[in-house]
Amino acid sequence: MAAHTQDSPRLNLLAVDQAMLGQLVRKLAWPAYRTQQILQWIYRKRARSVEQMTDLSQVERRQLSAMAGIERFEECDILPSVDGSRKFLMKLEDTLRVESVLIPEGRRLTLCLSTQVGCTLDCGFCLTGQMGLKRNLKAHEIVDQVLTVQDHLPSGERVTNLVLMGMGEPLANMEAVSEAVIRLTNSRWGLGIPGARITLSTAGMASRLHEVARLGINLAVSLNATTDEQRGHLMPAANRLHSLDELLTACRRYPLPPRRRLTFEYVLLGGVNDSEQDARRLTKLLTRMRCKINLIPFNGFPGSPFRRPDETQTLRFQSILKGAGLDTFIRDSKGRDVLGACGQLGQLIPRPESILLTPLEVGG
Repeated sequence: MAAHTQDSPRLNLLAVDQAMLGQLVRKLAWPAYRTQQILQWIYRKRARSVEQMTDLSQVERRQLSAMAGIERFEECDILPSVDGSRKFLMKLEDTLRVESVLIPEGRRLTLCLSTQVGCTLDCGFCLTGQMGLKRNLKAHEIVDQVLTVQDHLPSGERVTNLVLMGMGEPLANMEAVSEAVIRLTNSRWGLGIPGARITLSTAGMASRLHEVARLGINLAVSLNATTDEQRGHLMPAANRLHSLDELLTACRRYPLPPRRRLTFEYVLLGGVNDSEQDARRLTKLLTRMRCKINLIPFNGFPGSPFRRPDETQTLRFQSILKGAGLDTFIRDSKGRDVLGACGQLGQLIPRPESILLTPLEVGG
């Protein structure tokens, strides 16, 4: 690890992994346990400065502050929805913005995380896809979404579940996603969120599904079509990478842990993929798979050619799947009024009536 000089930038402790931090601790000739103490301050106590690390001596804090700091998101706009969900717009160090959505569901508080600014894919029913890909998020930028949202929650309230379903295709940024999951799940110094409460959603990068299994988290596959022709129209980039048959073959080979299921997500587009024939084809595609299906009625956005199906058609589609023995749920869309629902992320300029909040005190 290069030495810090007056002319070199200070090290961002949030941006280094456990091994790199261990190197820094050894360089300072500190005891090895300091590594875990520093990590706990960053992730468990959400410290924003080295000075807050009170189990380090004053001399040690001065030493560390001279060469490193904790760089967190400083600007965060919050758009509250009438249904209780909230969209967070966080400013990155290069002035780009990333969006996360906090969704209350009974006792659960689920945070929808982004893994890219924009998206490498071009799904026609998704506003994020129309942005194109600005850049991949780094591991600490994925984790900082959780830390920042938690900073704005009242004392005693905690994010309980995470879904990597926000802006971007997680499997196209797998190295950063994998490192972020390590920090999110680590129970000794990380956030300690169980892998069973984290779900990664992919548009269907079949060749990389096995990498998700190693992370110990849940997998959701965004299907949205029952034929290659249909999928090629709705999800052209994803379908060029892997055909529907290749994707489903990879899903059947996926090493599911006991008592877990694959989730298939299906965005219902009125008059496009919501017919009874589509529902029957879907039952055949998913036969003998340990899975559940989330139906997502399309969430509109300005300029979209698609429409939301009516409730009768949505219920009919569900009944056909359930009649074939498939556990099928209609997902309640939250945050539609602030473009915070599934497929709506990408409105990167906050509305005038959004609330600009500052983080609560560390430990809140």
